[in-house]
Amino acid sequence: MRFLRLYVAISLLTSFFLISGSSAEAISFAPPKKGASSASSLLQRRLEFFQQMEALYGIPWSYLAAVDQYERTMKKRKKQEEPTSRLTDLIIHPTIWCGYTNPEKDDNDLSSISFFGGIGQDGDGDGLASQENDLDVWTTMIRFLGEYGFSRDDLRIGLWMYYQRDQAVKTIVQFASIYEKYQTLDLGRHAFPIPRRYEYSYKDTWGDARGWGGRRIHEGTDIFASHGTPVLSTGYGVVEVVGWNRYGGWRIGMRDMDNVYHYFAHLSAFKKGLKPGDIVEPGEVIGYVGSSGYGRPGTSGKFPPHLHYGMYRDMGYAEWAFNPYSYLKLWERQARSKRKK
Repeated sequence: MRFLRLYVAISLLTSFFLISGSSAEAISFAPPKKGASSASSLLQRRLEFFQQMEALYGIPWSYLAAVDQYERTMKKRKKQEEPTSRLTDLIIHPTIWCGYTNPEKDDNDLSSISFFGGIGQDGDGDGLASQENDLDVWTTMIRFLGEYGFSRDDLRIGLWMYYQRDQAVKTIVQFASIYEKYQTLDLGRHAFPIPRRYEYSYKDTWGDARGWGGRRIHEGTDIFASHGTPVLSTGYGVVEVVGWNRYGGWRIGMRDMDNVYHYFAHLSAFKKGLKPGDIVEPGEVIGYVGSSGYGRPGTSGKFPPHLHYGMYRDMGYAEWAFNPYSYLKLWERQARSKRKK
């Protein structure tokens, strides 16, 4: 087994040296940069890494990639710097890696890590357990999860034991289901929520006062369009909510691959058969513009038909709304550019 690990480690490490100095964002709302092709190559190398780890240890690559993507979204929320020499983004907390009572929080000695109860492992056979080494980090994580079993239910338990947060487990499982469906990590494409062939208008309405149901601010952008205009999914994601909200009326909630919750409200109807757990992709019809809301289920017509579109970030302890206007403008420009081509 040790020789097999060494063989896989050598092949993986050889591919790492071909990667440019830093690991780029896998999913981003930012416009594509000149190095888009290199970013695509990085995603492919990352995918191959996880597939090889699955072949070596037996845990589905989709779950490993999902853990890594979840960690990446958390780093962006905390504005942490990206690793400079790592292919992946999972960082195990030093107190867990080295041991809670270990005075050296960057310890990579296997004997002292074991003595202090740390979980750090040597994945490439060099005798060290280093957080700067992708093989060491993922061998450690896989062995932690493997203690609870390898079935999907077992993995859920292992993930909960590691994160101690239901939302983290739910998001990771959703990410894994999307990776399994599309068999790629390149899932950063987005779409404007109204098809180009329909008339619509919108402006930045973030923070405007709202009075119904108590004093509050407008957490989103209103896109005015005719009743029945199709509403499109803005990204790859999993539908989390379909139903009535007294403020938003008939609404849909979808979480994308950047761990952002997309909120589509005041709808007149949903796509037939749409339900929580469904995987959607950019440009897919999920509902239709209406004027529902501000009352009991079925209330409609208290305002002109429009789509209320909101975006919420998972901060690790709660979700916070942020202004979607600039992203809508970006996706609108991209749609126009694609149409011209």
